Amino acid sequence: MAGQSASFEKYQEHAGAKKLSKEIEGMIKNLDTLPVSSPKHCCIYKVKDHIRKSNEKAYTPQVISIGPFHHYNPTLQTMKRFKLSYLKSFTERAERKLKDIVSTIKSAEESVRESYSETIQYLDSDDFVKMILLDASFIIEYFWKNKTLNWTDEDREILEPWLCNRMQMDFILLENQLPFFIIEKIYDIAFPSLSKNNPFIELTFRQFEYYNVQISQYSPSTKILHFTDLVRNFCMPPSERRLKGKSQKMMEICSAAQLVELGLKFKKRESSNNINWSPLELKYADGVLEIPRFQLDDTTEIYARNLVALEKYHHPYKDEAYITDYYTLLSFLIKTVKDMDVLVREQIIDNWLDGVVATSMINKLSGEKCFNIQTNSHYHKMAEELNKFYTDRARMTYYVIMRPLKREYFYNPWRGAATIGGSLLLLLTVTQTVCALISVMKNWE
Repeated sequence: MAGQSASFEKYQEHAGAKKLSKEIEGMIKNLDTLPVSSPKHCCIYKVKDHIRKSNEKAYTPQVISIGPFHHYNPTLQTMKRFKLSYLKSFTERAERKLKDIVSTIKSAEESVRESYSETIQYLDSDDFVKMILLDASFIIEYFWKNKTLNWTDEDREILEPWLCNRMQMDFILLENQLPFFIIEKIYDIAFPSLSKNNPFIELTFRQFEYYNVQISQYSPSTKILHFTDLVRNFCMPPSERRLKGKSQKMMEICSAAQLVELGLKFKKRESSNNINWSPLELKYADGVLEIPRFQLDDTTEIYARNLVALEKYHHPYKDEAYITDYYTLLSFLIKTVKDMDVLVREQIIDNWLDGVVATSMINKLSGEKCFNIQTNSHYHKMAEELNKFYTDRARMTYYVIMRPLKREYFYNPWRGAATIGGSLLLLLTVTQTVCALISVMKNWE
């Protein structure tokens, strides 16, 4: 009887193992059939949790969703009706039939899906195409109205200034993008006559002109991945001014206040010879550090974090992470409110935030693990020169001031003790005199 029981248990154990092994084989088989985004075409990324947890709102749209990552976010559904009204005006203006536009999107669906870092399984083909059309038509209509100022009464009622400002920030979030090529393709197929003289890239440059500090010119051949990529390109120096060289490990440098104490001069780098400098183009020579002017406000952290995130995922090589390097360098220069005050006083920073808040923001950015430990060769050389300046000036200060004092008053322990004693006696005498004067003044009163 006991033998039969043991045999039955072995049979159950064998059957259970067989069933479990089939389940595991099925999991492996299904893995082979899952569509995977192609790394070659991927350009829109979901920010990883360990980065986004430091400031969730900096990566998450607050008023409007674009693309699949936040498509079902319940807090963003109130804009869906407004999007539909723009789809209506889009189809009424379009020179081609809706079925032709839908067919164009359908044929590009695979390429659009490959643009995302995660497989979009929760949207089937029809829903995915509808999402693209709804979001792209909204962007096209909104950008067009912003240029022509052809706003309706509904627009004026809904698009309050705060909403437009926040929507503009949502447009540059890395997770909140459509690939630029599909919006451009929809625009070209819907408005073939219009696209010749008013290409979509022109509307896009106009929409984001606030970030175009170098006043870069567009052309129909301009290639961008999406709006986050465009804003990054606005920040980058022209290719002929990008200093090439092997990246090197970043060295920490002294803060702005420490450098000023030893004689370094900070200067706002002005435009010259019709050149509008990129914010990234710092210049150091002969004890003067020139930095192009930049603004700190309540949108700066969102802007900075999304550009750094794009570089982390799409430009992982150390010599391509220009903006990451820039904010790393800033974090070394600005460690305290005193450092912030130095750059504000020299009109390098236009600070619209509280000094403590602004300094904390820079420090938080530098503390993130998303920063590289290496930097481009230009910044590395500058850091070496600034450190050399500080070391040389500190050594000079010692030899010019401290060493003569040591030679005159501290050449042996007895002389040093006498010097300290005399200094303390002088201090006590001065204190006593001040107290006596205060007492006399009180008696007069």
